[in-house]
Amino acid sequence: MKISIFGLGYVGTVSAGCLAQEGHEIIGVDPNQTKVDLINQGKTPVIEKDIGEIISTAVKDKKLRATLNVGDAISNSEMSLICVGTPSQANGNLDLKYVEAVCDEIGQCLRNKTEFHIVVTRSTMLPGSMLNTVIPVLEKASGKKAGVDFGVCNNPEFLREGTAVYDFYHPPKTVIGETDEKSGTAIASIYKKMDAPLIRTDVKTAEMVKYVDNVWHALKVGFANEIGNICKQLEIDGHKVMDIFCQDLKLNLSPYYLKPGFAFGGSCLPKDVRALTYKGQSLDLNLPILNSILPSNQLQVEAGINMVMQAKNKSIGILGMSFKAGTDDLRESPIVELIERLLGKGYEIRIYDKNVNIAALMGANKDYILNHIPHISKLLCDTADEVIENSDTIVVGNGDEEFNAVASALNSNQVVIDLVRLSGFEKLGDQYNGIAW
Repeated sequence: MKISIFGLGYVGTVSAGCLAQEGHEIIGVDPNQTKVDLINQGKTPVIEKDIGEIISTAVKDKKLRATLNVGDAISNSEMSLICVGTPSQANGNLDLKYVEAVCDEIGQCLRNKTEFHIVVTRSTMLPGSMLNTVIPVLEKASGKKAGVDFGVCNNPEFLREGTAVYDFYHPPKTVIGETDEKSGTAIASIYKKMDAPLIRTDVKTAEMVKYVDNVWHALKVGFANEIGNICKQLEIDGHKVMDIFCQDLKLNLSPYYLKPGFAFGGSCLPKDVRALTYKGQSLDLNLPILNSILPSNQLQVEAGINMVMQAKNKSIGILGMSFKAGTDDLRESPIVELIERLLGKGYEIRIYDKNVNIAALMGANKDYILNHIPHISKLLCDTADEVIENSDTIVVGNGDEEFNAVASALNSNQVVIDLVRLSGFEKLGDQYNGIAW
């Protein structure tokens, strides 16, 4: 494929060299004459392992050249990758001036191009940048319609400095945010040799994925450092601790705890976070990440309460009261707090949880249920149907499979607030509201 790449910085240069090595005809575009000259001389404008040799070979094989001329690049390519910088503004917001400038130049050149051309952004941009900036600028400059007269996609990169060439050929995933199927298929063909999951999605999701990746990596570094700081004060080798931590691939390094939903609870997590942060305070350590965990968790409880209140119904049905499906453990269950807060505000509450019903009679938590929250235990119903029939707002509190059938039992006036994301509720439309989706 004939591809033009706008921006010969770190991402653009690596992308240009590797795509040329894959057999594509690449035209690099940059306003900096020095970068253009270096590429045309078979030299790399960036320092990165292996890329110098790749570019040298690609230029000799006439698979790669560079130019200052945008019109030349657009007229002689089928697809354009935008790899320009997106620096921070003084207030922390993203500066899209380089993206806008390139899109305007590309759009003007597309005005007179009859062939279908695909514009792909690889620059890191906040969600909404494609729909609110990239596409409007391209459409205005070209006088054409995105997704009809030309294609627009987002293809975030996951290249690490120092291992970028390796990462290009061994990506953790390939993500394509597409506005039309034709363009998405064309981009996917570029990566057909890559041994990595190929995900085709909408452009806003693709934009967000890159930020989630990078912020997660930043959080991991900060978390490990704070754990290390505690360990040092306790004369423990922090590296030994984290090496053991990282050997757990079932929970610690897995997707298990990484799904948006309601607050955490139970007998372990809140207690242990409190204990460790108290220990940090006693050691006079400033641990902003660890200290923010419980306040962040509390904000999710507040979000759930606000969702119920915004529905403006006084009769509330709670499906699932324990902090996790399949258990009767109510200790520090965020659902219990939600119920108590709503009772205090005068809401009429009905609750169903089969495990809690059993526990109230004979389970290990019988004492807790009958003696610590008797006012709540009196609100328990024998069946989910009883709750549904007598409630205007239904709150799904845990992921018990029994609740998957709830969607088909509702009438058109009832509202569902889902704190766990069960299947089957999407068909309810405006009646349905998820806490983080």
